[in-house]
Amino acid sequence: MKKIVFLTSFYVIFLVLWSCNRDAPKTDASKTGASNTEEPNNIRTYLSAVAADITDNSLSDITSLTDWEEQRPQRYKEFIEMMGLQDMPLESKRPNLNIKHTGTIQEEGFRIEKLYYESLPGLYVPANLYIPDHMEEPGPAILYVCGHSLTQKVRYQPYPRKFAELGFVCLIIETIQRGEVRGEHHGCYARGWFHWYSRGYNPGGVELWNAIRGLDLLSERSEVDPERLGVTGLSGGGSQSWYIAAADPRIKAAAPVCGASTLKAQISLRTVDGHCDCMMPINTYQLDFHNLGALIAPRPLLIAQADRDGMNSIESVRELHDDIKKMYNLYGVPEDLGLVESPGGHSYHRISRQEIHAFFIEHLMGKEVLPEDTGDIDEIAENQLTEDELRVYADGIPSDDRTTTIQDSFVKLHGDPDISSEQDLASFRDSVKHFLNTRTFGAFPKEKVPFDSRLEFRSLDGARYGWNIHSFISEKGWRLKVDIRWRNQPDNRKPLMIVLRNYDEDRWESESFISSLDDEWNIAYLEVRGVGENGWDPALQWHVRRASAWTGRTIASMQVYDLLRSLEFCRTLDGVDPGKIGIAARDEMTVVAMYAALLDGNCHTLILKDPPASQDIPSRPDGRGAAIEMLNCLQITDVYQLPALLAPANVNFQGEIPDSYQWSYKILQKLDK
Repeated sequence: MKKIVFLTSFYVIFLVLWSCNRDAPKTDASKTGASNTEEPNNIRTYLSAVAADITDNSLSDITSLTDWEEQRPQRYKEFIEMMGLQDMPLESKRPNLNIKHTGTIQEEGFRIEKLYYESLPGLYVPANLYIPDHMEEPGPAILYVCGHSLTQKVRYQPYPRKFAELGFVCLIIETIQRGEVRGEHHGCYARGWFHWYSRGYNPGGVELWNAIRGLDLLSERSEVDPERLGVTGLSGGGSQSWYIAAADPRIKAAAPVCGASTLKAQISLRTVDGHCDCMMPINTYQLDFHNLGALIAPRPLLIAQADRDGMNSIESVRELHDDIKKMYNLYGVPEDLGLVESPGGHSYHRISRQEIHAFFIEHLMGKEVLPEDTGDIDEIAENQLTEDELRVYADGIPSDDRTTTIQDSFVKLHGDPDISSEQDLASFRDSVKHFLNTRTFGAFPKEKVPFDSRLEFRSLDGARYGWNIHSFISEKGWRLKVDIRWRNQPDNRKPLMIVLRNYDEDRWESESFISSLDDEWNIAYLEVRGVGENGWDPALQWHVRRASAWTGRTIASMQVYDLLRSLEFCRTLDGVDPGKIGIAARDEMTVVAMYAALLDGNCHTLILKDPPASQDIPSRPDGRGAAIEMLNCLQITDVYQLPALLAPANVNFQGEIPDSYQWSYKILQKLDK
């Protein structure tokens, strides 16, 4: 008999409606524990707590330089993976840059070369290269990375101009989002492309790769000493300065400006809401910027921060600086980490600019000068070059340019493996589970908290043999309820079907959905995080989805954990056959059901109605509605492959079955499952 059943329709007759009998025996609150005061079930409280835990414990296990040197290679590898560069040729031969020069502008004391290069086949980076006049030998160079300005190299031109006047070669590169070609940074932020999280894609990763290739370009120039490279930038360029210095040891000095603060502050203060998607890696391993600072150490690092920045609180930047200082102390160079504070909002100030000038002169030129002696940038409008003058693509954008679609191909996704035997299927299942446990569900608690179960309510109404509501703690901060309807005598162990409620379902919708279930099954209704009384205002959904990802989890992954804990809890109940538990789910909750069943490994039956075709699909731009994204999962599998991986469990589909599920169906047919 086939264990996977595809049905085109499921005729449902709603059988039972009930009301509570006002003459029913009163429950004893002191025995049933109806109070629920110690577990807040508040998503903001929870996310703030886990963010604080990440920040407060970053580098806490490093007590000596030996500790760090042992861990550094793994931390570096994790960072590279979180940026989506695991498939990039960091250590091997890289594609030809194919540099194209499109013009030169001679200014007083320096020239500007207009050029673009090919960081990957078809991925072009427009840039301006500022070169001081009369360079007699290779000198230091600075990579200037732009923030989120509409005009990029035009808006930020005073900075490379000043560096050239100070004697530095300076390459300013445009981002994929702004400038001459408008790609995407705001996928999750504004377009509802939360499937980026499932892909493990972050636009900051593309920017990082483009910057690494920019360093390749500088290193090949005869005017540049490749042993004296620096990086700086504001806002998005500030975060990129952290990334670039952490990723590429060729950077000998870095000066990020208004580019980072602690994760604890970002979540608790909700400054995360103002940030672009590029401002935080896919946080697979629950790291904070402390780890980037540690990867940069012991190279000189100057953190520049405004004291009224609406995106990065000065207090959190001070905390970040103080924690990173411990690493510089271990290396014996505390003087090579600095923090310059300037007055004002999210931008530079004369104080920070001049400190940065002096910083690079010291560490890349070997000279000591007072900051005030370096001079400031020239922002007089008539002294600036126009957008047309600095334009690189004067004759048009290359016809094969991938900038606007790079999000579709930058990270390598899963394929549909050829499964021809039980061994093939078992091997694929093992690889999927290993990947998911480490790269998708890595934020699951390392230790399970006690259930601390309570009988919240009991009645002889509502089901043939009674109605109980039990509560248990799934994770610190979350007490969930399991609403059980006994259709069989509770003193006999019988199968239990856990029905997942949807966050926006109509009254009695779940009861109607499962009403035709065979009488041998008892029924339990479960509201996981984000659903029912464990939910939150729909207007908060956009924030929760982004803030969750910044802390290394998603709404769906938290729901998977709640369901796993519910399965575990229900197996402890009298009247439940622990070897015969099922899950019933509709719409987006089918994704949660299948992943939980896969990780659990002991589910007997799944009833799934109207599952989504894929997790590689966009959401609503406002972030509301279904949230089925899970970090990195599409690098190893997709939801339509899970029915095959769940064998030998019985998987029964109702409603609309997307064509993509034929992959599982054909495999199970082939293997006679």
